[in-house]
Amino acid sequence: MELPAVSLKAIILVHWLLTVWGCMNYMLPVSYAWGNFSVLAVGIWAIVQRDSLDAITMFLTGLLLTVLTDIIHISIFYPPREFLSDAKRFSIGMAIFSLLLKPVSCYLVYRMYRERGGECTFNIGVAGAGQDRSSYEPIDQPDAPPQWPSSSKAGQPLY
Repeated sequence: MELPAVSLKAIILVHWLLTVWGCMNYMLPVSYAWGNFSVLAVGIWAIVQRDSLDAITMFLTGLLLTVLTDIIHISIFYPPREFLSDAKRFSIGMAIFSLLLKPVSCYLVYRMYRERGGECTFNIGVAGAGQDRSSYEPIDQPDAPPQWPSSSKAGQPLY
């Protein structure tokens, strides 16, 4: 099942609206608003610079980080049942809906990242340790003498 192509503008518009509704009742702290609106500003940068791989990478990273911070904000600042009015219930519901929608948005933004030429490389340095370097040619010194004596000259004393 192939997901339809969704515009980056639509993703940002939906998350902006849900964030505004989530911040409507001052139930969540200001850091919730700052974090989400900052990531949406980076998303606007990704819209403006269509060929920029950095902009879409930072937007995707910001979305992934706000998933974590939204979980923390909602779980810490969720009000007790007796203090939950209809407006607060709506506000927290929109914040939770935004949180539930972010993994789908991350997937769609990741597809845009791949369309812009991004590669999914995860290199921790272990896989490249055993590469064959026999075809390596230094470019700074053509025909440079070998750094170590060859093993075929076993008769010469080593110093």
